[in-house]
Amino acid sequence: MKKYFAQKTKCLLAIVIALITNISYSQNITPKYGITLCGAEFGEDFLPGILNLHYTYPTETDIDYFVSKGIDLIQLPIKWERVQRNLGGSLDKNELNSIINFIDKCAIRNINVTLVLQNFGDYTKNCIPYKVGESQVTALHLRDFWMKLSSALINKSNIYSYSIMAEPANMNNKIWFNTLQTVIDGIRLVDDKTILFIEGNNYSNAATWLAFNDNLKCLSDPSNNLVFNAHCYFDKDYSGRYKADYIADGANEYIGVERTESFVKWINENKLKGFIGEFGVPKNDSRWLTTMSNFLDYLKTNNIGACYWAAGQWWKDYPLSIQPENYNVQPQLQIFSKYFYKNKDINNKEATLIWTRSLKNQRLVLNSVTNI
Repeated sequence: MKKYFAQKTKCLLAIVIALITNISYSQNITPKYGITLCGAEFGEDFLPGILNLHYTYPTETDIDYFVSKGIDLIQLPIKWERVQRNLGGSLDKNELNSIINFIDKCAIRNINVTLVLQNFGDYTKNCIPYKVGESQVTALHLRDFWMKLSSALINKSNIYSYSIMAEPANMNNKIWFNTLQTVIDGIRLVDDKTILFIEGNNYSNAATWLAFNDNLKCLSDPSNNLVFNAHCYFDKDYSGRYKADYIADGANEYIGVERTESFVKWINENKLKGFIGEFGVPKNDSRWLTTMSNFLDYLKTNNIGACYWAAGQWWKDYPLSIQPENYNVQPQLQIFSKYFYKNKDINNKEATLIWTRSLKNQRLVLNSVTNI
């Protein structure tokens, strides 16, 4: 009972502080819209795996293409088991260098970066995944990882945020809350400025956020810089796999709004900061594009940013991919790009021609694309 009242008091205190300071992400800042460049998190069955065989990092060509479309934010998913190959151990130097190299390439182009720990609440040891918070993988292990990584990157000024753990699933809500608080407290001993993205239980699903994650409003951050990061897909099972067609999935043009509005309301009522870290639709049916457009209009109206899932050269036939094919802009990107702010004055046709020519030559002269 004492623990219950202590947690309740902490929760009420966090809400009161937020009300007093009147901090509301959805009201007070310009939302960022970006994309996720995949590859470094691939090869889950081959951990840690071999670079460029089981997984890869985005290339300069990838970055330059999306710069030419006007983005100013790229999410980079990474795997814990690669960056820290032994729990509590040092960070792998080669992996850390690959991450730094990507961040530096983005910095040259004035692009912000979010690092996403794409681990679903697990750490795999000897081919067995263990949930964070259990005896094999503790909250202190995750705290140790983030303290070491944030310390190694402390001088990288273009890091926008750290997403502490992507899509945790099948977690004990109390354990997940305590794990997050432990990690937040650890990172703030090293870095008191960078935004921390907080993802919720049940794959951070926006539609079920209140049922699984209402207690996260009680998390505290001495820097007052937490952003609650929900994901939203529009297919029947919320997975983003889009196994059926538009009608069979029970979709409609406003289903994205319907699935997000309770999360947005939760953000606003609790004076918190919100973001949609994953969304995406197939390219083979224009009705999905209409649904996505309405969804993005709703987010923009509420000043909530978002990142599209996903791009990356290894996606191949992935129906949600916005990686260009034969130099053609994917239909999802054609719609999404109108929400980008950076480089909006660039002639898009000119930028695309420059990118096409650079791809053939395997290099790009940045000043030909934009004045950075």
